[in-house]
Amino acid sequence: MLARVKKNDTVVLLSGKDKGKQGAVLAVYPKENLVLVKDASIVTRHVKPTRAGQKGGIVKEERPMPLAKVMPVCSACKKPCRIQAKVLESGDKVRICNRCKEAF
Repeated sequence: MLARVKKNDTVVLLSGKDKGKQGAVLAVYPKENLVLVKDASIVTRHVKPTRAGQKGGIVKEERPMPLAKVMPVCSACKKPCRIQAKVLESGDKVRICNRCKEAF
């Protein structure tokens, strides 16, 4: 199976408080169908120091979001697109933009 979204891809968010934002994928969790996008789905955590000398405070961090809420952005046409999988003559699988038919 070919992954629709991979690490370091640019994606656009389809819903939520950050709808319309673009960001780079930091991590993909395929078993949970989650994706971690840079500067998206930011939450505030109140962290308590656990050891002596460690600082506590308010920390802002990204949280994983459902994979269905992001759409990859084609590197050729710079628009959000759906992905097709194609097998080349060499046996390699590539992802293809459904709009412009260019490989990622």
